[in-house]
Amino acid sequence: MPSTIKPISTHAQSNELVISKTNYEQSMYGFWLGQSIANWTGLVTEMDKIGNLGEIKTGKFYTSEDWGKPDQASIWGQGIPSDLSETIDFVFAKNNEPWGSDDDTDIEFIYQTLLEQHQTTELSAEQIREGWLKHIYSSDEITPYGKDPEGDNENYLWVSNQAAHNLMRNGMLPPFTGLPENNPHFDMIDAQLTTEVFGFFAPAKPDIALRLANLPIRTVAFGEAASIAEFYVVMYSLAARYTGQTIDMSDILWMADTARTYLPDGQYPAKMYDFVLSKYLQGNTWEQVRDAVYQRYQVEESDGYKITSRNLYCNGCFAAGINFASSLISLFYGEGDYKKTVKIATLAGWDSDNPAATWGGMLGFILGKEGLEKIFDRSFSSTFNIHRTRRNFQNDGIIPLDEMAATGVSIADRVLRTNHVVDIKSDSWYIKDAVVKP
Repeated sequence: MPSTIKPISTHAQSNELVISKTNYEQSMYGFWLGQSIANWTGLVTEMDKIGNLGEIKTGKFYTSEDWGKPDQASIWGQGIPSDLSETIDFVFAKNNEPWGSDDDTDIEFIYQTLLEQHQTTELSAEQIREGWLKHIYSSDEITPYGKDPEGDNENYLWVSNQAAHNLMRNGMLPPFTGLPENNPHFDMIDAQLTTEVFGFFAPAKPDIALRLANLPIRTVAFGEAASIAEFYVVMYSLAARYTGQTIDMSDILWMADTARTYLPDGQYPAKMYDFVLSKYLQGNTWEQVRDAVYQRYQVEESDGYKITSRNLYCNGCFAAGINFASSLISLFYGEGDYKKTVKIATLAGWDSDNPAATWGGMLGFILGKEGLEKIFDRSFSSTFNIHRTRRNFQNDGIIPLDEMAATGVSIADRVLRTNHVVDIKSDSWYIKDAVVKP
C-alpha cells in the first residue's frame, strides 16, 4: 500500500539548497553524539528478543510497557542482564569519560579518517584494505579487550565484517570480499553499520552519496543487503535538508518514500517497506506491526525472505532483512521524535542497537548538538574513544567530537566541489539541483 506522500523522482529536481557550513558542523556533531547515545542505549537489549524459532527461544517480545523495567538476558547472557544498565533506559557516558566506539560507529570513523587522510572523495579498494588492516585487530592477535565467549580475542567484528577482514588479510580486495562465493555472510547487517555516514558527505545529493558508498557497501554486502544499506545512505543524504530544524511525520514519510524509490521492486526489502508502511497507515500499534513482521518474515518466510530455512545461528538474528523491517517500525512510529524513535528501536527486538544507532544518528544530525542537549536537558561527554575497539589513531584514540564534526564538513565540502554541484558564498553552500521536499 503506497503512502499518502508522493515520492519524488530519484533524479534531482531544479532546486537550490542553502546550508551554512557552521550549522552543518553542529549537525555532524549531533550525528556522532546522537548515534553514540542510541548505540549504547540499544546495546542494553541487543539480542534479548529474537523470537521462538530454532534452538534459541527468547519468549515474548518487549513492548512499550517494558521501558524502564529490568533488562532481560540476551541470547548469550547466560541469564545475566546487560552490565550497561539494570533497566531498559537511556545510557550516557559520564561527562569526564569519552563515548566508547562500537561496531555501529568505528568503521564509519575509519572511512571518514581515510577520506580525509587521502584527500579524496571515493576510496579505492586498496585504500579500504589498507585502512582495515591498519586499524582493525585480527581475531588471533592479543588485544586489550579480553576474550569473547568462544575464547577468541575480541576484535569487535562479526559475521560479514569478520569474513571480509579475513579475506583482506589473505590479500583479497573489495568488492570481492563481499561476494557470496567468498563471503558466506554477505546478507547480514554489517553494511548498514559501516556506510550510513556517506550520505552526510553528499548533502541532498543521494545519487552522489551512493557513488561514494558503493565500494564500502560492497566490501561486506551483496544483493538485498547492499540495497538496504543504500536505503540508509539515501536517508542520511536527504536529512541534510533539515539541519537545525524541527521535522514532523510528513518529512519522515517524504524521506522514506524517496529512499524507497531506490529499492528494486522485485527484492524483499521493497516488499518489507511496503508491508510495514501499510500497517502503520492502517493504525496498528508498533508492537502489532513488529509481531506481524516476525510472523510474516521469520515464521512464514514471505516475499522471498528465506533466512529461517537456512537454519542459521539464532535464526539469522544478525541478518540485514529482519533488522531492516524492525528499523522501519521505529522510523515510522517514532515520527521524527528522537527519544520515541530510539525507545522503540531498543524495544523492537533482534540486533536492537543497530536500528537505534542508525536513526539516533540521523535524528541527532537533524537536532544538532544543542538540540540533543535541549531534549535531554543536560550536557554530554564531548570526546570519543576509537581505541575501545580499533587501533592506530592519534592521541591514543581520544578524539574530540567537534574535531570529528569538522572533518565531516571538510569531506562534504570536497565532495560538493569535486562534483561541481555547489557555489560557495561566505560560510554557506549553495547546492545546485538538490533533492528536497517539494
